[in-house]
Amino acid sequence: MTLLVDVLSWACFVAGGFFCIVGAAGMLRMPDVYTRMHAASVIETLGAGLMLAGMMLQAGLTLVTVKLAVIALLVMFASPTASHALARAAMVRGVEPLLDRGEGASKP
Repeated sequence: MTLLVDVLSWACFVAGGFFCIVGAAGMLRMPDVYTRMHAASVIETLGAGLMLAGMMLQAGLTLVTVKLAVIALLVMFASPTASHALARAAMVRGVEPLLDRGEGASKP
C-alpha cells in the first residue's frame, strides 16, 4: 500500500512540475497580458494543485493534510479572483487583446 501511495504522490509531483514549467514557458512566450494570465492560471491550478495533492498523499491522514487542503482551497478561490481583477484592470486601462484575424479577414 505504501508503494502505491508513493508512486501516486510522485506522479502528482512530476505532473505538477511539468505544468509549472509549461506555464512558465507560456508566460515568457505569450504575446499579451490576457494570454499570459491564462498561462499563469495553468501554474496556479494544475501545477500547485497537483503538488499539493502529492504532498497530501505523502502526509497521510494527519493534521498536515488538513492544512494542505486549506491552502489548496485558498489558492482555488483566490486565483480566479486575482485573475479577474487583473483582466478587469487591463480592460479599464484600454489594453487590447491581440486576436488572430484568421484567413480571409480584412486587415486595417
